[in-house]
Amino acid sequence: MKRNPLIPYLLIAFLGIALVFFLSVKGLGDAKEIAKEKEGGGEKVTEKFEPEAFAKQTCIGCHGNNLEGGTGPNLHGLGAKLGKDKVKDVLANGTSGGMPGGLVKPENIDAMADWLVKLK
Repeated sequence: MKRNPLIPYLLIAFLGIALVFFLSVKGLGDAKEIAKEKEGGGEKVTEKFEPEAFAKQTCIGCHGNNLEGGTGPNLHGLGAKLGKDKVKDVLANGTSGGMPGGLVKPENIDAMADWLVKLK
């Protein structure tokens, strides 16, 4: 008894067509959620800015493990030397001495400057 050699190909073709149909229906259902996220209606996760954690990740490379100086200057007592406004300016714009500007996001500059000024 001989088997028809086309049956496996027909089964695979049917499975492929069914899979394409199922994924198309699934995609149409997800399209509304994707559109809502693009419009800003999705859930937004806001992370609280932690200046000390940011300094440990970003600043210790130049200012040393304890921020007491390395390639960059000592950051302890910075508030007494420069004042909060100058610290904010340096965080935003950097210096000609090598401090790059823009490391701290603009919305976090106030919190970072407050923390640096209080650093003893």
